[in-house]
Amino acid sequence: MNGRRLVRSVCAALAVAAPLSAQPSTEWPIHSKDRPQPAVGSPPPRVLPVKPPAGAIVLFDGTDLSKWLQARDGSPAQWVVRDGYFEVKAGTGDLRTRDGFGDVELHVEWASPNPPRGAEQGRGNSGVYLMSKYELQVLDSWENPTYADGMAGAIYGQYPPLVNAARRPGEWQSYDIVFRGPRFDSSGRLLRPATMTVRFNGVLVQDNVTLSGPTGHYSRPPYEAHADRLPILLQDHGDPVRYRNVWLRELK
Repeated sequence: MNGRRLVRSVCAALAVAAPLSAQPSTEWPIHSKDRPQPAVGSPPPRVLPVKPPAGAIVLFDGTDLSKWLQARDGSPAQWVVRDGYFEVKAGTGDLRTRDGFGDVELHVEWASPNPPRGAEQGRGNSGVYLMSKYELQVLDSWENPTYADGMAGAIYGQYPPLVNAARRPGEWQSYDIVFRGPRFDSSGRLLRPATMTVRFNGVLVQDNVTLSGPTGHYSRPPYEAHADRLPILLQDHGDPVRYRNVWLRELK
């Protein structure tokens, strides 16, 4: 093998093998309530909302949901817009962006209901789905124990957050997400799994973790080939969670 072919082969092997080396822990069953809870950490003071940087794509500017659709049928978004935020309208279904996105830096601000209602997974539950498939959990995790891989800041069913950085119910919180989507070859074989880094209220809670596939409830589905660009989805889980100041930058 000549030097050029050797370099190409080594680079290709590293591109595929390196990210596959990290996978969700199998030490604990999915959604195990026996799994230790992450330590509670006080997030640093932060002024919200965070102004979108130059060149960002603003998905919600406080006025309307023109860049969103109902996920189930593509009809106009039905969630409630008021006072610079929009709120889940229970029973109407998930929202998705009109456009598809791949590798992104995504900023989302959200607030759980105050006073709090319910407990565990029934308290301030929603979710941010990258590519409509890979969920970063939204939940009221202030003094609300639940299974560790389903609390706020968790990649649902795969990775608990490194620390519980939740603020009190009703307070605005922020996710800053760096997401790299999976890549597939022309035959549908996985070339690169998805990875995600998350800062929750300014605190690192997911450190470039490698996703085992799409997220699911009591399941870890395998990867199936899909487009490089798909809509971002926000979940209607029945709770009136609020969102505002949603923007992203596409990553090359």
